[in-house]
Amino acid sequence: MARSRNSRRERDSDATVSEAVGGGLAQLVPDRDRARAWTLLIDGAPQSHVDLDDPGHLSFEYQRRLGHVIDLAAPAGRPLHVLHLGGGAFTLARYVAATRPRSTQQIVERDASLVQLVRRELPLDPGARIRVRSTDAREGLGKVPDGWADLVIADVFSGARTPAHLTSIEFLDEVRRALGPGGLYAANLADGPPLAHLRGQIATAAARFPELALVADPTVLRGKRFGNAVLVASDLPLPTAELTRRAASDPHPGRVEHGKDLTDFAGGAVAVVDASAVASPAPPPSVFR
Repeated sequence: MARSRNSRRERDSDATVSEAVGGGLAQLVPDRDRARAWTLLIDGAPQSHVDLDDPGHLSFEYQRRLGHVIDLAAPAGRPLHVLHLGGGAFTLARYVAATRPRSTQQIVERDASLVQLVRRELPLDPGARIRVRSTDAREGLGKVPDGWADLVIADVFSGARTPAHLTSIEFLDEVRRALGPGGLYAANLADGPPLAHLRGQIATAAARFPELALVADPTVLRGKRFGNAVLVASDLPLPTAELTRRAASDPHPGRVEHGKDLTDFAGGAVAVVDASAVASPAPPPSVFR
C-alpha cells in the first residue's frame, strides 16, 4: 500500500490533525464554536489558538495580555518591527499583521517540523511580511541587527518549560541590543507556588530595564495555583494605566503590578546569570486536565 506524503501524520474522525514534531506529538484540534479556528497542543499541553477567519481574535488568556502589549506599543495602526522568540501556531504574528498592516516580523522557532505543520495546515496570509527561522531562540536573536526591533516577544517553551538559556541577564543583554530606543520586551512566563522562578525573572529584568510591569491572574500572584504571567519591560515609562484597564476587562481579569509593588513582590530575588540558570518549573499534571 502506498504511504501518504507524511507517514507520521494522522487525521482523526473529528478532523484533529496529529503529527510527530521535534517537541513531541503536535495536535491541531478544531474549535467547535469557530468555523476555521484551531488549538495547537504539544504532548497534550495547549500552546496556541488560531482563527484563520479572524486573526485579531485572541482566545488564550496569556495571548490576550500580550495582545494588549502589542496594541499599546505604538499608536493604533502604526507598523512595527516585531521579533517573536517562539512561534507556536504564529498566533501573535498573525495578530500584528491584522491589527498593524505593513509591519515587518521575524519568528524564531526551533522546531522545524512544527513550522512545516503550521505552514501547511494553517497557512499565513501571503501578503504578511513575516519571516520564519527554524533555529534556537537565542541564536536567532543574535542575528537580529542592532536596534531593529520595536517589540521583542519571548514565548518559548520546551516540554512546557522555558529553557534555562532564555532566563538570564546575558539573554536580556541580547534583547536590549536588538531593541530600538523605547522598544518593548514582553515575556510569557509560567510558574506556581512558591513563585521563585517568576520572582527571579523580575529581578533579572530589573537589572537591565528601568521600567517593568507584570500582568497575571490574581490567584497566580498570590501563589495559589500554577499559571502564566506576562512581564513587560522598557527603557521608557510603560502605559500601565491603560494596560491595567485592559487586563481588568478581560474575560479572565488580570492584575497589573509595577513600581514599588512589583519590587516588593520580587522580594529580594537575585538576578539570573547563564552560569546558574535553570529551566522554568514543569507544570503539575492537573494544569492540563
